[in-house]
Amino acid sequence: MIPSQHLHALQKIVTSLKGGNIDWAVTGSLGMALQGVPVEVHDIDIQTNKNGAYEIERLLRKFGVTPVRYVESERIRSYLGKLEIEGIAVEIMGDIQKRLEDSPAKEPVWEEPVKVEAYRQWVEMEGLQVPVLSLVYEYQAYLWLGRTEKAAMLREWLERQKSD
Repeated sequence: MIPSQHLHALQKIVTSLKGGNIDWAVTGSLGMALQGVPVEVHDIDIQTNKNGAYEIERLLRKFGVTPVRYVESERIRSYLGKLEIEGIAVEIMGDIQKRLEDSPAKEPVWEEPVKVEAYRQWVEMEGLQVPVLSLVYEYQAYLWLGRTEKAAMLREWLERQKSD
């Protein structure tokens, strides 16, 4: 079950972004919960491209906490910003790229940025169409990030859905 505060915050996001020319989707625990996976939802994660990250920040500026900026770690990089809506933390991630493991070069080699529209699906929530990332994509992303427990949980859930 998704907490009502999260649903209210999500409604504000969907309403604010409706009609805009932004490729975006809800990801993480809320994206999974919206697709029926029984997970505890803590925050709202939005995945988009670089331009989308800045446009979402602009459209939701009154909720801004941390401006969108380029962030790089050892394994992943993106344009990252934070909002707070209805007391719920919202993370905006644009142009996520994963570092390739077997790069022989001294300089890191990165995958192309994730194209949200390639993995996006739509779910209905209280009369609104909400874009979410597919559970197969989420499973692969958690595997890549080394979050094996979450990946295993998703794999088991997906297998149960196939057999029902």
